[in-house]
Amino acid sequence: MDDHGDAYLQLFMDETTFYNRIVLGSFLPMKLWDPLPHFIQTWVRNYIGGTLVYLLSGFLWCFYIYYLKRNVFVPKDAIPSNKAMLLQMYVAMKAMPWYCALPTLSEYMVENGWTRCFSRISDVGWPAYFVYLAIYLVIVEFGIYWMHRELHDIKPLYKYLHATHHIYNKQNTLSPFAGLAFHPLDGILQAVPHVIALFLVPTHFTSHIALLFLEAIWTANIHDCIHAKAWPVMGAGYHTIHHTTYRHNYGHYTIWMDWMFGTLRDPQDDESKVL
Repeated sequence: MDDHGDAYLQLFMDETTFYNRIVLGSFLPMKLWDPLPHFIQTWVRNYIGGTLVYLLSGFLWCFYIYYLKRNVFVPKDAIPSNKAMLLQMYVAMKAMPWYCALPTLSEYMVENGWTRCFSRISDVGWPAYFVYLAIYLVIVEFGIYWMHRELHDIKPLYKYLHATHHIYNKQNTLSPFAGLAFHPLDGILQAVPHVIALFLVPTHFTSHIALLFLEAIWTANIHDCIHAKAWPVMGAGYHTIHHTTYRHNYGHYTIWMDWMFGTLRDPQDDESKVL
């Protein structure tokens, strides 16, 4: 690689080093972290960041819907027990070190120039940035839909991986903390489309990292059992049906993939049948 290419890759290294110093330096002086390889520092930073995002978003969301808005969004008899939520946190935290290997690996690949990432939006311009971001999200949506669906359709994958998540199959067992309560390999497989997209479409590096970590907030949202009726978003109303029927609503951000491939089930249709 020429000097210009090396200088550009250094931008990625500088950015990840900056993130490492902010997060790790908040806990211990950087002179204690510096002997560790950059890859290990990045993994520790991702572990700390992932844990904080998961726990803070989960606690704040539960406090809002179960206490501040008690009986407004969720009936009292549908609020999961503290024991159920603690079990979900235990499962998620046991998997968290493994989850954080994926963004660490994706950052390593970006730093080494193996992907199509760009460092600055000015490198492509705002119009191209939004076009690329839209394509990235379509790839992620398509990939997660089919990964999720195959985790159901391929019986050994369901039995040994995805069933861990589906023990939460009723409204009073689902909570925002269930969002990351997966077998470690299951959680990684469902996030892999984020990394595959880096090889297929030019992607803004910072946006990629932000979207990976926003997964913790998004999955908390779709496990709260509150149907927001924000079409075409694949919100909790749709995802709760997925947890009760096992055969519908595999999508992630939107309903489009389920609509295209015939697996969509609308919560409003279910409500009308009850009435």
